[in-house]
Amino acid sequence: MRKIDIIFALLAGEGVAWLFYGLLRGYGREVKLLNWILPILLPPLALIGLWICYFIGKKFFFVFQAAKFFLIGVLATLVNLGVLNFLMLIFGVVRGGFYSVFITASFLVATFAKYWGNKFWAFEKLEMIGVGKEFSQFLVVTLVGLGINVGIASWIVNIIGPLFGSPLKIWANIGAIAASIVTSVWNFLGYKFIVFKK
Repeated sequence: MRKIDIIFALLAGEGVAWLFYGLLRGYGREVKLLNWILPILLPPLALIGLWICYFIGKKFFFVFQAAKFFLIGVLATLVNLGVLNFLMLIFGVVRGGFYSVFITASFLVATFAKYWGNKFWAFEKLEMIGVGKEFSQFLVVTLVGLGINVGIASWIVNIIGPLFGSPLKIWANIGAIAASIVTSVWNFLGYKFIVFKK
C-alpha cells in the first residue's frame, strides 16, 4: 500500500466517526462513550479494511479498487455535507429555493472531487488526454446513479411503506441505505467499465 492509501483510509474513518456522531446528536441521542471512541476507533478500522482489500486485491484487483471507490464515496459525502452546511451557515437559509441551490452546489462540488479521486486514486487512470469527455461520461453515470438512488429510495419508502412495524424515520433510512447500495454498484461498474476503462 502507498502512503496516499493510508492517508485516505484514516481521513475517511475519521470523517465517518464525526458524521455518525453528528447524526446521533441530530436525533437527540448523544452517547457519551461514542464521543471519544468513534474518532479513535474508526480510522484504524478503515485502514485495516483497506489493507485487507489490498491483499485480496492482489488476486482479485477489483476488490482493492472497490475499497478505494468506497472511501472516495465517503469523503465525497463529507465534502457534500460540508459545503451544504457551510452555505446554510453563511446565508442563514435551511429550506426553500435557496436550499435547492445550496444542495445543487454541494452536489456539484462533491461530484468534482469524486471524479478526481476516482480517476487518480481508485482507478489509477493518470492520462490527461480527453478529460472533458471523461468528465462528461462521469457526470452522466453519476446522474443516472442519482436517478436510480431517488427511484429506489422513493419506491421503498412511498410505495412499499414501512414493514415489520418500523417507525417512519427508520424506514426512510432503510430506503436510503438500500438505494445507496444499489447506486454504489451502478456507479462502480459505470466508472470502471465506461468512464475510466483502460
